[in-house]
Amino acid sequence: MPMQIATWNINSLTVRLPQVLNWLAAHPVDVLGLQELKLTDDKFPVAALRTAGYEAAFLGQKTYNGVALLSRHPLRDVVRNLPGLEDEQARVIAATVDTPQGALRVINGYFVNGQAPGTDKFAYKLRWLEALHTQVQAELAAHPRLVLVGDFNVTPEDRDSFDPDGLRGTIHHTVEERQHFQALLALGLSDAYRLFEQPEKSYSWWDYRMLGFQKNRGLRIDHILVSDALRSSVTACHIDRAPRKNPQPSDHTPVVVTLG
Repeated sequence: MPMQIATWNINSLTVRLPQVLNWLAAHPVDVLGLQELKLTDDKFPVAALRTAGYEAAFLGQKTYNGVALLSRHPLRDVVRNLPGLEDEQARVIAATVDTPQGALRVINGYFVNGQAPGTDKFAYKLRWLEALHTQVQAELAAHPRLVLVGDFNVTPEDRDSFDPDGLRGTIHHTVEERQHFQALLALGLSDAYRLFEQPEKSYSWWDYRMLGFQKNRGLRIDHILVSDALRSSVTACHIDRAPRKNPQPSDHTPVVVTLG
C-alpha cells in the first residue's frame, strides 16, 4: 500500500481546524505536519483529530509558531525543538511513525522567517539553521528512513520565486539561506518535489495582499526532503493548490509526497 506524507503551514489551527478536518477527510494522508499552530498545548484539538482517525504529537506556543505531527499510525520517541539550542520558540517536532511499511522518522519544522538580511532576526535564522543541520545529521545516523517536512522559508532556486531577479538577495532568496538548504541535501536528502517534472511557476505560498494568489505571485517555500533510503520509493510529489481557494485560507497550501 502506498503511503502519503504532507506538510501544511495552517496559519492558526484555531481558525482553520475545519479546513484541516475537511482536507483530511478528502485526502486521508498517513502523516501531516502542521506549522504555525498559534495555540498553546492545552488548546490543541486532540479529540477532534482523534475522531478523524489521527493521533498527534505537538508543541504549541501562544500567538506565534507551534508545530504538530498528525498520524494515522502510532507515534513514538517524540523530540521537541532542537536539542542543544536554547530557543523559546516552538519550531520543531520529530517522531517515529510505525507504518505498515516499517518505522519512519519524520521531522516537522517551522523554519525561522528571518525578516531581512543584516537584522538580528536573520542572524537568529542562520544560527537556527546550523542547529537544525546538526540535529538532522544526528537523526539520519539513527534513522536512515527519514523525511524532513515543513515551511522552510527558503526558495531553493530562482524558479521557486515569482520574481527571482527583483527579489534577489532579499529574505527567502539570499545566498546564505540557499546554502543552508543545499547543506541539508548534502547530508543525504532529496527535494521530493524536484524528483519529478513539475509545472512552471509552481508555488506553495502567496501573499494575502495585492491579489497574490490570483496573480500567482508566489514562492515555493514549503518542502518535503526524503532520505537516500527512501528516495527510490517516492512515486509522486505535488502541491495541492485547492485549499488556497477556501474562504479565509492559510496563505500556504499543502505539499504531499507519495511513497510506494
